[in-house]
Order: sequence, then structure tokens, then C-alpha cells
Amino acid sequence: MTSTTPGRIRENDTVDVLREVADRVLWLSTAIIDHANRVRPNPTGLKVGGHQASSASMVSIMTALWFARLREQDRVSVKPHASPVLHAINYLLGDLDEKYLTSLREFGGLQSYPSRSKDPDQVDYSTGSVGIGATAPLWGALARRYVESHGGGAGTGRQYSLVGDAELDEGACWEAILDPTVAELGEVVWIVDLNRQSLDRVVPNIGATRLQGMFAAAGWQVLTVKYGRLLQELFARPGGEALRRRIDEMPNPEYQRLLRCTPAQLRERLGSPELAPLLDTLDDETLHAAIRNLGGHDLPALLDAFDAIDDSRPTVVFAYTVKGFGLASEGHPQNHSSLLTAEQIGELAGRVGAAPDHPWQKFPDGSAAARLCAETAHRLQRETVAPQQVPTIPVDIGRTPTGRATTQAALGRALLDLTREAPEAAELVVTLCPDVSSSTNLGGWVNKVGVWSPQERVDWFADDPETILHWRERPTGQHLELGIAEVNLVSALGELGTTWSRWGRPLLPIGVLYDPFVERALEPWSFGIYGGGQSILVGTPSGVTLAPEGGAHQSVTTPSVGLEQPGCVTYEPAFAIDVEWTLLASLARLGRPDGTSAYLRLSTRPVDQKLAAVPDDPAARERRRRQVVAGAYPIRTAPVARPDVTLVTMGAMVTEALTAADRLDALGKHADVVCVTSPGLLFRAVRARAGQDTADTWILESALPADRRAPMVTVLDGHPHTLAFLATVHRVRAAHLGVTQFGQSGDLDSVYHHHGIDTDSIIRAALDVAG
Repeated sequence: MTSTTPGRIRENDTVDVLREVADRVLWLSTAIIDHANRVRPNPTGLKVGGHQASSASMVSIMTALWFARLREQDRVSVKPHASPVLHAINYLLGDLDEKYLTSLREFGGLQSYPSRSKDPDQVDYSTGSVGIGATAPLWGALARRYVESHGGGAGTGRQYSLVGDAELDEGACWEAILDPTVAELGEVVWIVDLNRQSLDRVVPNIGATRLQGMFAAAGWQVLTVKYGRLLQELFARPGGEALRRRIDEMPNPEYQRLLRCTPAQLRERLGSPELAPLLDTLDDETLHAAIRNLGGHDLPALLDAFDAIDDSRPTVVFAYTVKGFGLASEGHPQNHSSLLTAEQIGELAGRVGAAPDHPWQKFPDGSAAARLCAETAHRLQRETVAPQQVPTIPVDIGRTPTGRATTQAALGRALLDLTREAPEAAELVVTLCPDVSSSTNLGGWVNKVGVWSPQERVDWFADDPETILHWRERPTGQHLELGIAEVNLVSALGELGTTWSRWGRPLLPIGVLYDPFVERALEPWSFGIYGGGQSILVGTPSGVTLAPEGGAHQSVTTPSVGLEQPGCVTYEPAFAIDVEWTLLASLARLGRPDGTSAYLRLSTRPVDQKLAAVPDDPAARERRRRQVVAGAYPIRTAPVARPDVTLVTMGAMVTEALTAADRLDALGKHADVVCVTSPGLLFRAVRARAGQDTADTWILESALPADRRAPMVTVLDGHPHTLAFLATVHRVRAAHLGVTQFGQSGDLDSVYHHHGIDTDSIIRAALDVAG
């Protein structure tokens, strides 16, 4: 990637002006937190919080980046606890109204952590879930490159992550760093705020050298900004080399303790014959300044590091900093959430030239600092993005599946059908897998559209007649294969789902993974939805229906997860036609300002497709389709005025429910059978009926008409509470069958019997509630 570096320090933009701006950013970020905690009324007395020390350690880094090196096409993920610094900078650049500076953590105000969807100013990446925000720019870079290779429009630009050093403890960081694709993303730059403190303590063994080696081993350029210009100048004096060795070799806690020392205490602790020639030449002020003169607070050193970035590979910059730098709490081991006192706030204001009575003052018009702010604002100004409209997606492709089929296989079939019926829309589809493309029945789709790669690669098995899955890697491919790391998969899925808002180029991302691992992937996927990412997550195979695989691969709570996940519509189709209809409906909700994500829970169990009884009449077929998409449909209606029992089922259990209904008929008990496709949509309808939601309620009467009110048995391959709320629709007696224990390997009949979801169990429960 080629780049130019704008905003270099010119004659009229001196380092002194940058320091003046940094001082004002420090003041504003500190005052924002102070106002939220000490000035704004707090009737409840509950802690408001904020992170003055964590913000302070980032001020120099962010000032140097924003006011001297950042370009409008660049994107930055800011570490969660430095959000006040981001808002302070945006305020100085005219991107944030002054009224918001008093609203940190207030309802409708500035969020606790940077939020793309909820903050009033420009935020490139939502952060707050530690590790997830740090890795987001990696997948943002991937998404940008994908868009560029499929029609363009995403431009260029670096993707920066401003990362707290404790954040590197998160496994999500290393899963992402180690993915082979990431090594090719030269626009990625991580800047690590190496303050060597965590929430509770000074970290005893920060292991900076080890961390640097790990990044280097993954193919990253590693830059280190350890010492500022003052210390470097002292190192060159007599005794200076001994001072360097002393600082380099001392344990981190010992160094951090020096930050809390008076000059006299410093001389005592550092005193040695080797250091005497140097220390004797230093006055107290210089010695006090030198011990905290780390590279992460030295603006020229930071600028030099930024200029050394090699855009041919990812880069990490380790910037040594002091937590709380410039505050009375600097270096204190418990300063993470500490607040300055009123007296300390006054002292800070006097030192940086701010006015406590008028805390939000900007620089005077015509001053060098005001000019720098104006020039920076102009340089970083972005054009408003108008999202392109997604081409029309059909609601029904028109086929009626026959024979025996699985809902898992129906996914690949539906995607292939889409390429023929709606090729313009199909071109926006991008699928992702963590090394399970063949085992999740995506082989036909992958063969059709190819695998995406930044560069075309040779398919060495293209001439092998026994190779069924063709791995053709090229920039025009539409399938992304990541390693076996579900966090990476859904993190990338979230960023591919934001391209409509970042660059106005919508994609239709679909991530497919084994359903048992949805919970492992849930945090980053949920956070991606929170940040505006719209995508489809497919979990397959699911439940204890995957009987031979044993308990470790049998998902139990995922139906509940889908029901409860905000910003997401969940479906568990029973038949292939249900998969097609719900997939098309889910695709139609993506890539638009009012869009939502979707989760499809699919199965590997073959089901007789005739059981779906899809109507032949076009109007009746459309009615069924609307019911499927809305959440449920009656699949069997007993030939009596009112049934003895209603069997409500979902997904793979439809076969048992229908068989149970037949056997109940023989016992003189008539059963209606209702097939649920989306418990989440039905739950919203129930709430809407009570005035607690805005969802449509017609589906409740359509699937569970009042005149057929009867005792109910619900059954699904998942936790039974997922469907238990349906008994409240008409306040009927009910029994709820499902999976509540870890499973074990076995044949399907044995496993179903073990969990009490087999046909016999349904019949017994029906007889009990019907009386």
C-alpha cells in the first residue's frame, strides 16, 4: 500500500504547538470525567466512573497521531478507557458540540466507551469489549480490500488500533494476529500504550521483549518508542549508559515506584558510584522529568516512529508510557479509576493554562494552536457516505423441494439458486467459514464463486479428477476461509457487515460455523452488531441431533441465545423451503440503515420434505411463506372444532411431533401441530400485544388461533424454556420438552429417548396435559 504523510511539522506547526494542544486535550479529557463525577448532580449516589489515568497515558500518542499524521481515509480504534481523549479531540476539531462534554455516561450523552452507533461524534470503531475493539481494524482492513476487489469504492487508508498493554492478555488478540491472512494487511498499525499497569496493580512481568518477539514471529514490523529525547540526551553523558542499564534491568514495579518519589528519594534509590557522575549534574526538576520521560509522551519520538511504518506488512508500535501522565495520580498502582480532587484539578488547570470556571474554552482565534486545530479538521474532513441500495432480493425462488433433505444442505442449494435468480444480489454475498466449508455443505457454492484472496493463487489440484471441492483463490472470489478460530470468523463477519455505512458499499455476509461454537463466538458477534455490523450467522449442525458426535458437540442453549440477542432475528427452519424463505428474508434485512442481523440454526438430520405440505395454490403458498418468515405456521390442523392438545415444535423435531400427532389420533386425542421458525419474533409479538414492543401481532392468531385454544406441549432440540412462553398466549396448561443436560454419543433414537424428546415422550406429555 502506498501512502503520503500529510501534516508533517512545518515551521508554523512546531512541536511546542503540539504540546500546547496535548495539554488542552489532557485538560479536556480529565475535566469531562471530573464533571460527570463531581459537578453533575447525581441523585442516586451511584458511581459514575471514568478513567482519568488511562486517558492521560494516551494523550501524547493521540495528539501526535491526529494533529500530525492521520489522514481522512484512515480509521482508528481507540482503547475503551481513552474515550474522553477521543471526545476531547473531536471537540477541538469541531466535530462535537460543547453540550456533550458534560454528558459522559449520562443517558443520551457520551457513552462510557467509544460507540459508532450511539456517540454523537465521529467514532470509527466501537470498543469496550476488551480485545474485540483492538482486533476490529484487522477485519476492517480485510473488508476494505474485499470491497475494493469487488467493484471498488473503499479507497485506501491505514487501520489503526490504539491498544492498552493489558488488552494483549486477551486471546482474541492473538487469534487474530496469528491468522495467515493478517500478515498480508500492511495497512494495519497497532500502537500499544505500554504503561505496564492493569486495573488492579502494577504488572510485575510485563514481558515487552516477549510480546515484541511474538509480533515479529507473526510477520509484523515491530517499532519501539521507549525513551524520550531528554533521557536519550542523558544517556549520552558520562554515567548515562549506567543509567540506561539501571532502568532497563530494574523490575517494572521498581520503576513504577520511582514515579511516586521526590527528587531526593530518587537520588537515594538510584544512588550508586556508577550513576554519581550523572546524577550530580542534574537539578531536581530535570531528574524528576527524566524518570518519566518515556517515548510514548515524547512527541518527536512518536512522530519519528509513525514515519518509520512500513506499509508492506502489519506494524506494531510499542510506546512506553506512564499511566496518569501529567496528573497527580501518575504512576500510582491504584489510579485506574481514581479521580483527581478539586484541589488537584485546580493545579492541573494552572499548569496547562486552562480555566476551571470555563473548562470548555477552545484556543483563541488566530493562535497557532487554533490554526493547527483548523488545519487538522480540514485535513480529516470526510465526505458524507450515501449507502447504495441492495439489489432486489426475491422472496421466493419458486422451487418446492422433494425427497429427503437436511436444512444444512438447503443453505448451499439456496445460495446457488440465488446466483441464477438474482445474480446482482448474489454478487454481494460473501461467505465465511473457519475451515468447515465442505462439512457444512458449502462445497457447491465455493466451486461456483471461488475463494477470495488478495492475490490469485495456483490451484495445484485443479487437474485432479478426484478432487470435488475446487479451491480457486482469486480477488474476485466470494468465499473467505479463516483458520479454526470462531472469534476471528465473527469479528470479520461484523466488519464485512459495516461496509454499507463505512463506504456506502453494502455486502451480504454469511458466516457458517458449527452450532456448538456459536456461544464461543457470541461476544464478538454481539459486539459487531452493537457497532452496526449486519450479517447472517449460520450454526450447523445443531443440537443433540448430531448424536454420534457426543456431548461436546451438542448445542443446548443456542436457541435461547438467538431469542435473546439484540439486533438479530433468529430462525430454526424445519424444512428446506423454510431455509430458502428465511434466508432470503434475512438477506433483505442487510446493508441498510434500518437493517438487522440474523442467526439460522440448521441441522444435518434428513427430513421427508413432503411433510412440509407446501400449498400448490400461489396465494396459499405466499401465505405460508409469510408465516414462516414471521415466526410460525400451523403444519397440521386436526379435523375437529377444537383440538385436545396443541403440539408446538421447531426444527429437526418436526418429524417426532407429526408422528406423535398421528399416534394421538389413534388414541382418540386430536392434536394440532404448529411449526415454529422464530421464537424471537413470536416473543416480540407477545410483548407487542401487551404494548411493550412495536412488532406485528398477527402471527400469533395465525399460528395459534384463539378458537383452537388447547393444552400445549412444546418440544425442541434445545433448552425447553425457549418455547415455554407460548403457553401464555392463551394461558393454557403446558408441558415443555427439550434438552437440559450434557449429552453423550449414541444413535438418534437413544439420544432423543435419553433427553425425553422422542415421540413416546411427546405422547406421554400430551396425554398428561390433555387430561
